[in-house]
Amino acid sequence: MTERYVWDLQEVDETQLAVVGGKGAHLGGLSRIEGIRVPGGFCVTTDAFRRIMAEAPSLDDRLDQLSRLNPDDREAIRTLSAEIRRTIEGIAVPGDLAAAITRALAQLGEQAACAVRSSATAEDLPTASFAGQQDTYLNVVGPTAILQHVSRCWASLFTERAVTYRQRNGIDHRTVHMAVVVQRMVFPHAAGILFTADPVTGNRKVATVDAGFGLGEALVSGLVNPDVFKVRHGEIVGKAIAAKQRAVHALPTGGTQEVAIDPQRQEQPALTDAQAVRLVRLGRRIEAHFGRPQDIEWCLVDGGFQIVQSRPITTLFPIPETGDQENHVYVSVGHGQMMTDPMKPLGLSMWQLTAMVPMHTAGGRLFVDVTRRLASPASRAGLLDVIGRGDPLIRDALETVLDRDDFVPSLPDAGPGGPPAGGASAPIETDPAIVTELIERSQVSIAALERDVRTKTGPALFDFLLEAFEEHKRVLSDPLSMQAIMAGMEATWWLNDTLREWLDEKNAADTLTLSAPDNVTSEMGLALLDVADVIRPHSEVVAFLQGVEYIEDKAFLDELAKLTGGTEARDAIEAYLDRYGMRCVGEIDITRPRWRERPTTLVPVILDNVRNFEPGAAERRFEQGRQKAQKKEQDVLSRLRSLPDGDRKADEAKRMIDRVRTFIGYREYPKYGIVSRYFVYKQALLEEAERLVQAGVLPEKEDIFYLTFQELHDVVRSHQVDGRLIQQRKDAFRSYHALTPPRVLTSDGEAVTGAYRRDDVPAGALIGLPVSAGTVEGRARVILDIAEADLEAGDILVTTFTDPSWSPLFVGIAGLVTEVGGQMTHGAVIAREYGLPAVVGVEQATRLIRDGQRIRVHGTDGYVEILP
Repeated sequence: MTERYVWDLQEVDETQLAVVGGKGAHLGGLSRIEGIRVPGGFCVTTDAFRRIMAEAPSLDDRLDQLSRLNPDDREAIRTLSAEIRRTIEGIAVPGDLAAAITRALAQLGEQAACAVRSSATAEDLPTASFAGQQDTYLNVVGPTAILQHVSRCWASLFTERAVTYRQRNGIDHRTVHMAVVVQRMVFPHAAGILFTADPVTGNRKVATVDAGFGLGEALVSGLVNPDVFKVRHGEIVGKAIAAKQRAVHALPTGGTQEVAIDPQRQEQPALTDAQAVRLVRLGRRIEAHFGRPQDIEWCLVDGGFQIVQSRPITTLFPIPETGDQENHVYVSVGHGQMMTDPMKPLGLSMWQLTAMVPMHTAGGRLFVDVTRRLASPASRAGLLDVIGRGDPLIRDALETVLDRDDFVPSLPDAGPGGPPAGGASAPIETDPAIVTELIERSQVSIAALERDVRTKTGPALFDFLLEAFEEHKRVLSDPLSMQAIMAGMEATWWLNDTLREWLDEKNAADTLTLSAPDNVTSEMGLALLDVADVIRPHSEVVAFLQGVEYIEDKAFLDELAKLTGGTEARDAIEAYLDRYGMRCVGEIDITRPRWRERPTTLVPVILDNVRNFEPGAAERRFEQGRQKAQKKEQDVLSRLRSLPDGDRKADEAKRMIDRVRTFIGYREYPKYGIVSRYFVYKQALLEEAERLVQAGVLPEKEDIFYLTFQELHDVVRSHQVDGRLIQQRKDAFRSYHALTPPRVLTSDGEAVTGAYRRDDVPAGALIGLPVSAGTVEGRARVILDIAEADLEAGDILVTTFTDPSWSPLFVGIAGLVTEVGGQMTHGAVIAREYGLPAVVGVEQATRLIRDGQRIRVHGTDGYVEILP
């Protein structure tokens, strides 16, 4: 096929992204929609760009250098990208290419004013908009100037910001090419941006129009505040008219200029209400054509709208697919499980198959549909009560939705609302033997799973696993287990509520639960202190561990055994991994690497323990906690006895203290059981993946992580796999990292955040949920990856979320602040176990608190102060 350098906009559509880039493809698509006007023009294709790049062989070496640079090395990127741009702009446009552009220009009128706009092949994509990464030039007049600006657009593929954006998004510079759009310039009365979904709340039913006078550049560049119209169902539902002091206008000789707006016009709306509604109607047509919400640039010319750009809004959180038109309210599973990162498809489907309630997926996260439970007044009260105790922000968000007119239909109490959340807990004796029996039952069931799975391969393995998932759910829903968990939680609530009423003491249960028995997660943190005790005396082992990042996980333990003291160190780590090696950060996602698979993950924490603790610290910590709890119990009971009817109150409190100490530790065990089973499932599936690799069906084992369980089952049966599907899933998973999952999401796409609604905290303090009593002041360590932890005694850990895998860090810190969490999530339970003041659910804590700042954590009252 011969190269073609110029296409008319009317000839192209979205299928030709590789030829005309994202902007050109979208403009071509727009020009084909009935009733949508797009300024006429043409595209200079990517063939022309490749021709120019081939004119300078030296560019090849520079692109190699560029791809090797660290995205954070801004100076090197700035220097090298400037060199590449200069080289491209210095290449003379070959005669035949220049002639093709000039011929196309003659169709518009040789001296017509034009907009010359970059259109890269990685731009305006569903998962990466690349907005503002390349250049646009307005009001360019005459062939010489047009050719010069086409060269500038080619070069703008290598602006510093575009290069950095690609590197951060894992996009190879060589795979991206630049087309250029040349369009007839329009001189609008008003211009701006239309979002067909509310860009702040995500609501797909509410469109937002930003409008200003003159060219849209004034809004895009932030020169003026726009008028804002909000439109829902063809009606204006919100409007804010700004004082627009300046505008950008085109000059007759070419180029643009800022001009002051006449004071009488400044506060006039740039659009009438009727025009805003008409514009949104056009936007809905464009959205329907592209199949997703759009960010649209528009111009108002002679009373009519012209569309100069449309791209997907990439920041919206996706909506779970239901296949119906009903209203739905979804609650995030990740916020309850302390894991708000995206999960891979196998992880999502495995959690769905083993969960106790149906779950929906969106944006790589899991959600539970609570609409039915909210619709019935009886189940609504129970749901809000349990959710509110765990995470007040979710409760407030749900109440916000309930306050909306008729979003949630009202069902009679006898309707299919189901039982209240948590169910009614039947009475259970305060007997430690119950916990012992439950743990033994779980261990027997897991041992049977490990024994039986070894004999299964191929399709038979999948049939076996589907049965294993039923056993998994049976163990989880064991009525005795549920009663034990609820007994511990209800006793905690009773103690906190009642002792506040009787003794005016907040969060008394926090101290009363210190060093509670049978808590597998807090034992895990203490056990790593014992590992550090084995390693500490051996300087050669410590030195080896300090350089361990250069050693592969497979070789790590073998290399360790060759050193003086290394055998004892290896045996201690092996014993730890035998008990806890199935754990890892984000462990509800089966695809995450477990500690047993990547033992070097534990090394930074072991080294912190070696440095920060004396031998025997684990036993001392546990005993100190136990004694504090005992002392607190004596104090509470003696104070109660001095009250009116004191003996009865003391007896009741004593019963509840015994109850909480008997059962609260078990709260952590079911999760340990789930994760233990997950590791068995994972090992079996990876062995199956290895057989698929050997048979040439899959290029690599971990490709199975991008298939659902059912899809993997089909691949094992058919020995055929869709490689494109796996690649699409990899791209989608990468894009999900940029999305923030909401606590509550509606079927309109609205992310409802919720608020604490408190006025009992100092001005400027960060509000959260008090989950572990006490006040502590210290250095904030903002840590987003446990492998990068470098903590000293007295540090306060600030992070997004902490699941059980973080508990080894808890032994060495003085306090805890997280963005996600509730009263009974793992981080809160372990913070109480270790007596760490903790505040969770602090929105944007990792952004508002800087690493190294001094902060004061008020764990009893639920707020954090940033100190000067």
